[in-house]
Amino acid sequence: MRFYIVDVFAESKYSGNQLAVFRDCSKLSTETMQHIAREMHFSETTFVTSEEPRQGGYDVRVFTPATELPFAGHPTLGTAYIVQSQVIGKPVKTVALNMKVGQIPVTFTYAKSEADVLWMKQKQPTFGTTFERSRVAKLLGLGASETDSRFPVMQVSTGIPFVIVPLKGLRQIKRIRVDQAGLAAFLKKTRSTGVLVFSPETYGKKNDVNVRVLGVEEIPEDPATGSGNGCLAAYLVKQRYFGEDKVDVRVEQGYEISRRSLLLLHARATLGGIEVNVGGKVQYIAQGEFPE
Repeated sequence: MRFYIVDVFAESKYSGNQLAVFRDCSKLSTETMQHIAREMHFSETTFVTSEEPRQGGYDVRVFTPATELPFAGHPTLGTAYIVQSQVIGKPVKTVALNMKVGQIPVTFTYAKSEADVLWMKQKQPTFGTTFERSRVAKLLGLGASETDSRFPVMQVSTGIPFVIVPLKGLRQIKRIRVDQAGLAAFLKKTRSTGVLVFSPETYGKKNDVNVRVLGVEEIPEDPATGSGNGCLAAYLVKQRYFGEDKVDVRVEQGYEISRRSLLLLHARATLGGIEVNVGGKVQYIAQGEFPE
């Protein structure tokens, strides 16, 4: 079985979020895929189970070290990059991936025939429960007054749900000390994938928002979260966080765990809801084989 390692939402190698992509996996059992994902121990590992498109897309399954996911952001971009470069083998405008949440199209831009920025259009967002800010802040080792009271603490989903928490600034971002047991119980009770905290204050002068994503499965902190940032993009539009019903922003993530990442968010209100697009770069790192 051929596999590839890529860094996603990475401006350069050895940053962003790591991903392992396996090809030729049509004969693998679910149990074997889960064992391999646990062996790789990245936040996610993907398995391409069709080398030929089906209904216009390539079948893909996504696993964390602990479970299978219906959808995840950085695995979508990283897998589309491998399908384009290694399976299709030539520049194409769009690669569609068939995931359990449905078909996700990934659009490519190129620089000198090499993939540059990849964009995925996420599913229509849904907005769920709002939470008492003191309850969630306590799980993060913060006080309720350290959240931005102008905006709610709310669950949002574009395929998998995250709890979005607005903070006042980088001081609060840096002060977070997670109650791991309490957060795990909260996520289980609310059926949320993780907590995404964000600040309008950033480390990078060119960036607009700083993000941390906490409590995702067996990964205490995720360095770059495409699905979670898709939820954030929808939240920013719905709450008119920047004063209008559209956003075009640069998000930095992973700074607190030395995996600097850059995600690009385009989202806007439409007659049918909110259109969400998340983009970023993919860096090719390595390839290898697993004996069957």
